[in-house]
Amino acid sequence: MRTLVAMVISAWSIAAGAQGFPVPGKPVRVLIGFAAGGGTDIQVRIIQPRLAEALGVPVLIENKPGASTALAATEVARSAPDGHTLLYTFNGTFAQLPFTQQVSYDPFKDFTPISLGTRGVQLLVVHASVPVKNIAELRAWGRAHPRELNIASIGAGTSSHVFAELLMRQLGVDMVHVPYKGTGDAAKDLLSGRVQLMFDGATSALQNIGTGRLRALGVVAEERSKFLPDLPTLTEQGLKGIDLAGWIGWYGPAGMQAETVRRVNAAIVKALAAPDVKAGIEKGAYEPATSTPEELAAITRDAYERWSKVIQDLGMARK
Repeated sequence: MRTLVAMVISAWSIAAGAQGFPVPGKPVRVLIGFAAGGGTDIQVRIIQPRLAEALGVPVLIENKPGASTALAATEVARSAPDGHTLLYTFNGTFAQLPFTQQVSYDPFKDFTPISLGTRGVQLLVVHASVPVKNIAELRAWGRAHPRELNIASIGAGTSSHVFAELLMRQLGVDMVHVPYKGTGDAAKDLLSGRVQLMFDGATSALQNIGTGRLRALGVVAEERSKFLPDLPTLTEQGLKGIDLAGWIGWYGPAGMQAETVRRVNAAIVKALAAPDVKAGIEKGAYEPATSTPEELAAITRDAYERWSKVIQDLGMARK
């Protein structure tokens, strides 16, 4: 009898907890691991109003840069799994950082996948003061000016850093790697000419190319972007392995109840289907790309395994 009562109470508690999301008036916090102004930040601010509308509660965005997004991820992993704390992050948080630096979270045990958010590409961009328009010219100029090129990344161990290492090795050009805490800070120095190159997500890269102070040298993808049909891929220009297109996804802490995950997923899908959100994201050469939680879990695992091999082959894995 006691066992039956305990089972009934447990079932009631689970149902009540699920029905209790979202708590009326309680904001949903969305953490991103980059400073304001970068591509991820731009995207989530486009989505924010529609997500709040779909959830029926305020949505607050918190920029928590540091450790290449690991600080934000750690805070979410340690948060209550009630649906009111979410992480919007790029694949590197789970597929690259566990190999390149010591992180205090397990990418699979400490998070609940909710939905894919967007897919897109990175671009290799160069400051206009560097007289090159393609990879062949970059190779020739770089070899003639060793260590005169500073190449920025959005953080040590991120995809932009891995691509930078691949680029330097394949070109045979000695550059100086300069890591930042996110796209916004790196872009400021790139625009000023303090650094000369960077692999940047298309959303923020296109905004800066529009200033005339930067130019794009190539697309990081297996095929050309439909948004940038005239810009060749780096593969077309003779480089190998710099072709892994990126994605950004939504995660919560481990232990979220299935009904809460379903409700958050449905709100994300609804928000991304809004015409103004779709247009805003596509303006940055990304596409809305939602998924089921199970699909995001599989995408995350696949990225983890693919990047593991790339990072191991480069000798960039932490000791």
